[in-house]
Amino acid sequence: MSIKSGNLKIGVLAILMQVTGAWATVTTLPRQNSNFQRASVAKEKEVTRLWFKIKASNKFERSKIADLGIAIEHVTEDYVYGIGSEDDRKKLLRAGILDVSFEFTDKMKIPVDSGYRNYAQITESLQNLASKYSQITTLSSLGKSFEGREIWVLHVSGNLKDSDKMPAIFYVGGHHAREHLSVEVPLRYAEKLLELYSQGDERIVGLINSRDIHIVPVLNPDGIEYDVQSGYYQLWRKNRSHGKNGNFGTDLNRNYGYKWGTGGSSHDPSSDVYMGPQPFSEPETQALKAYIEAHTNISIVLSFHTFSELVLYPWGHQYGGIADQKDFQVHEVMAKKMAQWNNYSPGQASSLYIASGDMMDWCYGEHKLISFTFELDPSNDWGSRGFYPGSDIVPSVMAKNWEPFLYLMSYADNPYRALEGKNIYSPMAY
Repeated sequence: MSIKSGNLKIGVLAILMQVTGAWATVTTLPRQNSNFQRASVAKEKEVTRLWFKIKASNKFERSKIADLGIAIEHVTEDYVYGIGSEDDRKKLLRAGILDVSFEFTDKMKIPVDSGYRNYAQITESLQNLASKYSQITTLSSLGKSFEGREIWVLHVSGNLKDSDKMPAIFYVGGHHAREHLSVEVPLRYAEKLLELYSQGDERIVGLINSRDIHIVPVLNPDGIEYDVQSGYYQLWRKNRSHGKNGNFGTDLNRNYGYKWGTGGSSHDPSSDVYMGPQPFSEPETQALKAYIEAHTNISIVLSFHTFSELVLYPWGHQYGGIADQKDFQVHEVMAKKMAQWNNYSPGQASSLYIASGDMMDWCYGEHKLISFTFELDPSNDWGSRGFYPGSDIVPSVMAKNWEPFLYLMSYADNPYRALEGKNIYSPMAY
């Protein structure tokens, strides 16, 4: 997502001028699993993907566009840019707000960057970490994806036996298949944390010995595999569950139960923002829900996405802010503090447009967890390929978000300490 609204930055969606849509049919690799067997024989509907430039000058007009089922990918002061189908084009024409549209072609495909790990490589990396640092890590699965892949979670603590009694934080990446940077960053953070711990870094040792840390690099393993397995990026967003009439996929970040289906998502299974047939209809969101609810010591969650360089907090489903003023303030204060390090733009998610059924709203709305979303680099897509920046960007993105990553970890014991109005955190503290 790329945006400029008020204080929020934007770019121009050149990426959509460069990449092919997700209409290409790719055969799902078979597994010994009933869902894989269905996937291997189910015929997916081929849908021509279109790029749209749509008239919209404020969050209310943008929300109306999102309600049409358009995946808004970039916002300027007077227009939004997005992708959709021929049916979406007809909706926009009837509404009288479509400025320009064109069909993606094969010439717009971007080759897969091998600097981003695929599912097999992610699995191997996590297994290696759990083996090398077995005294402070365990690797387990939240559950299986629709096609039967394990959804890995790396559990890190200096006191694994009693970690459920310690302050906990939950990090997750890869809700959306095309956001490979959102997978690579938490995975590399896990590697960096453990390496620094083994080196005796005082700050990291202090954090790991006093915290219960849960890292899920990729929630949507089926989607990320589909996006890369042809050798060219498919601009795929959703998971790979089977909908009606040959339509595949649900937008996992529109499938959570809190205020599900109240705006900014679609009942149309062909839409990129399809909310699913019911809340938590997808095995991936069911698995995350069960894990969060089983770990009642979690106080803070952070979901990694791309792109736009934003620090977002609830609400997404409504324009009004969090009613509990103390809770609103802790989100606002912490977001602004983190923005000082990563130079991102902080703000309430609905200042962009309404989007319901997302993880952040559910975590706070149902469980009062302090919840953030990072829309990682780039800020725009001119020359940076938007969702598909080269993997050479990863070190700089990690560097600018390292302090925010640790800041949230350090406040897991009591996020409300951030409201004390004094310098209670420094990069040398934990």
